[in-house]
Amino acid sequence: METFFKTLSQEVQQNDNISTDMFKKFNVKRGLRNEDGSGVLVGLTEISSVMGYTKYDEEVVPVEGRLFYRGYDVNDLVNSDAALSAKHSLFEETAYLLLAGKLPNTEELQYFKSLLAKNRRLPKNFVRDQLSTFRTKDIMNALARSVLTLYSSDDNPDDTSLDNLLRQAVELVAKVPGIVAYAYRVYLEAVKGKSLIIHKTNPEFSAAEDFLSLIRDNGAFTEIEARVLDTALVLHADHGGGNNSTFAARVVTSSGTDTYSAIAAALGSLKGPLHGGANLFVMKMMDEIKENVKDWTNEEQLRSYIIKILNGEAGNGSGKIYGFGHAVYTLSDPRAIILKKYAQQLAEEKNRTDELGLYLAMEKIVPEAFAEIKGAGKVIAPNVDFFSGFVYDCMGIPREVYTPLFAMARMAGWVSHRIEEILVQKRIMRPAYKNVTTIKEYIPIENR
Repeated sequence: METFFKTLSQEVQQNDNISTDMFKKFNVKRGLRNEDGSGVLVGLTEISSVMGYTKYDEEVVPVEGRLFYRGYDVNDLVNSDAALSAKHSLFEETAYLLLAGKLPNTEELQYFKSLLAKNRRLPKNFVRDQLSTFRTKDIMNALARSVLTLYSSDDNPDDTSLDNLLRQAVELVAKVPGIVAYAYRVYLEAVKGKSLIIHKTNPEFSAAEDFLSLIRDNGAFTEIEARVLDTALVLHADHGGGNNSTFAARVVTSSGTDTYSAIAAALGSLKGPLHGGANLFVMKMMDEIKENVKDWTNEEQLRSYIIKILNGEAGNGSGKIYGFGHAVYTLSDPRAIILKKYAQQLAEEKNRTDELGLYLAMEKIVPEAFAEIKGAGKVIAPNVDFFSGFVYDCMGIPREVYTPLFAMARMAGWVSHRIEEILVQKRIMRPAYKNVTTIKEYIPIENR
């Protein structure tokens, strides 16, 4: 069998070999990107927008990054006096905003929070039959499989009327954090050999508070931990219609399929290391830097090692500095700026200011080294993944749930985009692929 697949692999490589020149010849937008790096316009949305550059006379000009949900600057959503005094329910307010298109008043928000809390409970025996029976080391895999399983417990899974879509949306936003938490608890028992501890969800808690209580043995969390996680969920809730997972959800939705299939497709996309797993790569990179740079406060030592990474002589050999640069943002990522503030607070509370100093030094050195080595003239800055891993680590959130936590937040955006796709676009997505092989004459099997 091994010989067969080795031979088959050689044949596949020989026959699936399209040169880069062919893409240029036919003006193919690889990765749905224009030559200047901007995205190909394939749809319209009112849900969120990402601003990282402007264009003057068709030239891309870098600007400070901004993120808007339904027209509201995300900075205002998390930094206003009302937001800072809120009892850890910024994510619920944001989910309502993304779904409804408007900010809720006090009564609407209170009802929406209670509705989400009521819908957190999973179907009977779900943890035993779904999560504990079919165990996996990858919680994103467990989450995607669980979402598809929810189809079976839905009495009306294929109905795409607006009322039904909204019901499904609320249930998914409510249930996914519990699925992630319980999948993690099963992982600890099945893979790490620890006792299986399952806490009940608390309807009095916000989404952030409830998740923290579910993943911890004693169910305890601090005020700053709940606030930071609540903020992080808001920052990851949506990011325009063109990011890979949201686009996947919209593509699959355009076929007319059910909500669970569309969301499972989005989860499969987010699981990819080029999308949702970026902060894990940052943490691995930082682990290596800590091991190989003796004095973190010595900028020359740090710069020397960063140059090794950029040259492919260290790190994973890719030449990438993870946590820097973005497909849209140029001068800054607004989410990174917000998380940096909380990273500083947590570092002081958890006595990790020396480690934070390493991150801050890299924030200064990496762009300079990148310009020197790559010479591309591209402006790069820390993105949200650079600080998010450190923030989660300070809170004791395990690395196994970093990407699932991203999915918990982005669920609010995915279901909102699915609804918009059904209501507004109303046409199956069907881009073109040009066949560049030659026409061949059929050869009978006895003559091959």
